[in-house]
Amino acid sequence: MSMFRSSVQIARFAATKASFGARFAYKPCVGLNLARFESSLSDKNSLNTKSIAFTYSKGPVTVKYTPEHEWVSIHPDGTTFVGITTYAADALGDATYVELPSDLIDQDVEQGNTIGSVESVKSASDIYSPVDGTVTEVNEVLDEKPALINEDPMGEGWITKIKLSDGFKDDDLLSKEEYVKLLEEADE
Repeated sequence: MSMFRSSVQIARFAATKASFGARFAYKPCVGLNLARFESSLSDKNSLNTKSIAFTYSKGPVTVKYTPEHEWVSIHPDGTTFVGITTYAADALGDATYVELPSDLIDQDVEQGNTIGSVESVKSASDIYSPVDGTVTEVNEVLDEKPALINEDPMGEGWITKIKLSDGFKDDDLLSKEEYVKLLEEADE
């Protein structure tokens, strides 16, 4: 049974539908609130303040980023937590396996060394050390639950802890503002 009783009703419906479509057709955004967009990128790539990567010490925590989309939280005693950013986790898709640097515990690594990888349904990506230091611990939870890297990449999904080498300078690392700018430029 048709919802229309006559051809007049069909004509009216078609005219109404055309009018509605014209009023609500896609129009390009004019005056996009760029500050809100930047804030969104910044918020998404901020360290989870409730995670151990943030709460490990009482002192100020410095959070830095790499162009390869790793983050590092640097604590006053030289302990660092390393993970991948939300941007990287989103780009990878659902993680199926995280190769942790378990074989590197108590070994020195240099900034830029490959220390592990993340495999997902879409692809695989190496993880690079953002600092010089000694690997002291890995996040063994990721062995059983690799999806944690998608659920909380900027916190409980941390990958490894590294004790900084004496005299390490974070000059090659990015501030949050610099990292957000890198993401914005990549989207252009």
